[in-house]
Amino acid sequence: MSLPWGYLVGALVIAIPALPMPRMPFALGNVVFFASITVIELPFLAAAGFAASTALAVADGSLASPAAVVAAVFGAYFVSLTLWRGLRTQQVMQEAMGEVRIGPRPPLWRLMLRPFAFRPRSVEKTANIAYGPAGKRHRLDLYRHRSAPVNAPVLIHFHGGYYTTGHKSSQSRPLLHRLAEQGWITISANYRLRPSAGFEDHVTDAKRVIAWVREHGAAFGADPDRIILSGSSAGANMSALAALMPGNPRFQQGFEDVDTSVSGVVGLGGYWGPYFDGDPDSDPLAKAHPGAPPFLIVHGGNDTVVRPEGARRFAAGLRAVSDQPVVYAELPGGNHGFDLFHSPRFEAVVNAVEAFATRAVATAVER
Repeated sequence: MSLPWGYLVGALVIAIPALPMPRMPFALGNVVFFASITVIELPFLAAAGFAASTALAVADGSLASPAAVVAAVFGAYFVSLTLWRGLRTQQVMQEAMGEVRIGPRPPLWRLMLRPFAFRPRSVEKTANIAYGPAGKRHRLDLYRHRSAPVNAPVLIHFHGGYYTTGHKSSQSRPLLHRLAEQGWITISANYRLRPSAGFEDHVTDAKRVIAWVREHGAAFGADPDRIILSGSSAGANMSALAALMPGNPRFQQGFEDVDTSVSGVVGLGGYWGPYFDGDPDSDPLAKAHPGAPPFLIVHGGNDTVVRPEGARRFAAGLRAVSDQPVVYAELPGGNHGFDLFHSPRFEAVVNAVEAFATRAVATAVER
């Protein structure tokens, strides 16, 4: 009897995302991430696909072999484990937030039927607004409720991509849409990329977006004194550096007098180490100080691209010196890029971000 190799490979694809991963070279970590992200963050679809594959294998007699039976048992176990870990994120985020209560998870049927990040009808998007002189790399998209709120708090998001790739419409859209539905102004911005741009350019671009909100945000209903910076992967790194160095003239050439302080920072799957060129100003932890804004740091416990040890170290180091809250949450079974879909995991993270950001801007006003 020949082995059902197609079914066995499918069971392996289901199993790999649930297994603990050792430290691995960056390129290999990326391969594992891209191969597993849809299974991890779309567990309902993964479970349905595996169930359909198993039914076909039963129908055509492929499950008659012992190897196929073992694959079926382990595949069912691992897809169930992946789903359970995603659903458990709500509890993990609430524990990390402590006394700050987060909102309930959306009904599971909604997550099953709407796994992709389509913009709600209640949210309007103004695309490709120029915030600097660098063409399409200095463009931002702005989201707000169609009721056109006024004096709305602002969340700015920077995409990841190792500072070499990515664009403003690729990541954290469930977060941008949710907060816009709740009356926030949300912004997703491009920035200059390597190799034509370097560390100083990236931090400057982050500050340019803050400066744009200070100067032009009110025309869109924004309150320029209530700003949260957020970012995914590399975007978390540049958000942290911009927030920890407000007013630094090195990164504000041409707009030195603009207040670039912010009310809080959200880092999702962030890289928290120094920049590639070793610039002494590029290590976020080295820039930590008592006056740092509140931070929410969320990282996948099974991240194969940016290992969680760096996030733990940064959170602990910042917490040791900052006068403001530093919240750290590590997502069981989470890999990189957990902000791409309306998954059970990211919806729970968005709940926490909304609660954290609301608290941070309110506290900033009180200060």
